[in-house]
Amino acid sequence: MLTYAIKRILLAVLILIVVMLAMYAMVFLVPGDPASLALGPRATPELKRELIARMGLDQPLFIQVYRFFANALSGDLGYDVWSKRPVAAQIAEVFPQTLLLGLAAMGWAVVLGVALGCSAVIYRGTFMDRMLGLLSVSLISIPSFVVAIYLLLIFAVWLNWLPAIGAGEAGDPWSQFKAVLMPAFAIGISWVGYLARMVRASMLEVMGANHIRTARAFGLPERRIVFKYALRIAIIPTISLLAVAFGSILSSAVFVETVFSRPGIGTLVTAAVQKRNYPVVMGTVLTMTAFYLMVVTLADLVIASLDPRVRDVLRG
Repeated sequence: MLTYAIKRILLAVLILIVVMLAMYAMVFLVPGDPASLALGPRATPELKRELIARMGLDQPLFIQVYRFFANALSGDLGYDVWSKRPVAAQIAEVFPQTLLLGLAAMGWAVVLGVALGCSAVIYRGTFMDRMLGLLSVSLISIPSFVVAIYLLLIFAVWLNWLPAIGAGEAGDPWSQFKAVLMPAFAIGISWVGYLARMVRASMLEVMGANHIRTARAFGLPERRIVFKYALRIAIIPTISLLAVAFGSILSSAVFVETVFSRPGIGTLVTAAVQKRNYPVVMGTVLTMTAFYLMVVTLADLVIASLDPRVRDVLRG
């Protein structure tokens, strides 16, 4: 298990290094001079040179990459080009809001997705199973930003039940709860379908196992067999999907936070891209990538601890 964990961590570090190199490559592939794009066409050559020096773009590429690596390892993600504030401090201010939104979306998606998947297994081969399958596929195909717009129109404009923008008032849990409902629903709705299909497929494989047939021979109710004996085994392949889902949910927050004007990583990186604020863009991308890799690595380690066959495959 220790060897497997070390290999997974090293792979995550390698992916993070590749992402950092790709970010620098994209900075140089963007058409035009970064300083001219940021300052506008009326900027003087002196201002352009000052901004390029402040961003460190006047140094050779390998020196820029080395400095960014060395500073990132010490927790220094650079400084905002315009406000001169540390990028790490700005990310620390807004990341809890994005994390809260992601956890809320993931929470309700997991509960409903697992329930739909188990229900499809209980009623497998029936009209209910086909309807649940149609519902799952329909939910998968719905874009989150479209759901967000319709939620705003219905619940904020027409019914006036929920706030249209913001994250709620500080110190008011009920206000914050109402503010997170629509964004969390918009982000998590497509993953309800994915989780339902995955749980159903995994459960159908487990339902043919010997211990399930033994439970049926003892006359146990089908619901008890599904939820008590089959689900805890069938949920193992779903753990890796949950890690991927959480990363996708956090990336979807970029669009949903913009639609609902919520403070978070999404609004921070959107404003940084519009202003060509490269230190903030690279800092946020690096932070989100590192967090996503951490979640995926932890999910792989949990799966390996629950199912030794995963470790055996890697060892072989």
